[in-house]
Amino acid sequence: MLTLDRPPVLDTPPVDRRSHAVVIGSGFGGLAAAVRLGARGYRVTVLERLEAPGGRASVHRQDGFTFDAGPTIITAPYLFEDLWRLCGRDMADDIDLRSIDPYYRLVFDDGEVIDCHADPAAMKAEIARIAPGDLAGYDRFMARSREMCKIGFEKLGHVPFMSLWDLAKNAPDLLSLGGHLSVYELVSSFIKHPKLRIALSFHPLFVGGNPFDTTAVYCMITYFERRWGVHFAMGGTGALVTGLVGLIEGQGGSLRCGAHVSEILVKDGAACGVKLDSGETVAADIVVSNADSAYTYGQLLPGVKRRRWTDRRLAASKYSMSLFVWYFGTRRRYENVEHHTIVLGARYQGLLKEIFAAKSLPADMSLYLHRPTATDPSLAPPGCDAFYVLSPVPHLDAGVDWAVEGEHYRRAVEQRLSETVLPGLESEVVTSRVTTPQDFQDRYCSVKGAAFGLAPTLIQSAWFRPNNRSEEVRGLYLVGAGTQPGAGLPGVLSSARILDGLVPAPGYHV
Repeated sequence: MLTLDRPPVLDTPPVDRRSHAVVIGSGFGGLAAAVRLGARGYRVTVLERLEAPGGRASVHRQDGFTFDAGPTIITAPYLFEDLWRLCGRDMADDIDLRSIDPYYRLVFDDGEVIDCHADPAAMKAEIARIAPGDLAGYDRFMARSREMCKIGFEKLGHVPFMSLWDLAKNAPDLLSLGGHLSVYELVSSFIKHPKLRIALSFHPLFVGGNPFDTTAVYCMITYFERRWGVHFAMGGTGALVTGLVGLIEGQGGSLRCGAHVSEILVKDGAACGVKLDSGETVAADIVVSNADSAYTYGQLLPGVKRRRWTDRRLAASKYSMSLFVWYFGTRRRYENVEHHTIVLGARYQGLLKEIFAAKSLPADMSLYLHRPTATDPSLAPPGCDAFYVLSPVPHLDAGVDWAVEGEHYRRAVEQRLSETVLPGLESEVVTSRVTTPQDFQDRYCSVKGAAFGLAPTLIQSAWFRPNNRSEEVRGLYLVGAGTQPGAGLPGVLSSARILDGLVPAPGYHV
């Protein structure tokens, strides 16, 4: 019987013909956008210029210690749970979230302590201990915070402000609640005790805002924390980054690290891909930028004549403060230090005025101290503690040469901690690294080294903030701290959620 030799059958992978979305940056906004686009049927490629995913939420590992580089406070965990649910999975199978109580311990310059509790009764007892005359005002403030949260976040947090009409139809609600005031002004209208005013007004600093000029809508954060709690992911915030990358890969998407986007390519007014600094081009049907919004417009669209976000407007915009962050590990444990501690200096308004308005580096400081090993000892070697401490500082317009001043400032931070909550710290540190405003500019491409992008002032919020659907280029979308609704993990995750109503279905040509 005659048989014919046949060539071997090669197993060639099928060509993925799904519409292609390129996401620039793998911060939480970019990762959340990638998951949502993947769930809608896009083939997604995430391009990250750094050596590992996470952007400002990346992880530093050294000498047996694990340090989250950026976000440490997880609120509204349902926003993360939604991403797992879109992939048909349960976040609890991958992520172990633990509630933190007290949320924060505030240590004042005179040594007095206020704990911000999750339990309403415990928090009211703390108010009564400090200033019983403010109890009624506190109840009224929390009622106002609740209303602001219902309107400012639950109703509008995932709604794009694409026109002045979108702003106008919602402005009466926000203004009636006091949105035209600053956070500190609104708190002070209910609370008389100066320390309680601080305890209830400092939250805008977590999103890059000055409590004295950030719109009072951000007073919603106080109720926001009451409503959904403050949490920590075991293994560190980086565990959430790893989990999200796993979701993207499970959808058939991909993440490329060490891929620095130098230009968003535009053809006939529409984004059609990106160019890397290596010269490689990556074609795309849509492009989503998780890069700093001012950097996106100022650097990534060199051939585009911008109508709204011109160089002149970007230069005239107000930017958030920056941060000096010191990551360090100690050879001993400080068991009396809470997971989140705020060490306040002698000044509040004066200190913030120097940082935000005068753009000068003050001699004094207020510090946020994060001790993750209070909840997860595995982040340090046995018997040791891992810390990061951040100090709000002016952005690079202050003209500080951080290559010269960085170590001097670190020593001042170390001394302040040693004098207050970490006695003997100078002799206990076994590993150390710092991030300065210069690093925010050089490593994270943050304009002026501003840690949170555009400041959340009244005239830089809602429609006045860069839209999630670019006003300059069709098929270009923005997510992250510098776009709507704003900074902070809930805001960043919501910016990706907004895309669900803006990005066309796969196969539709923009």
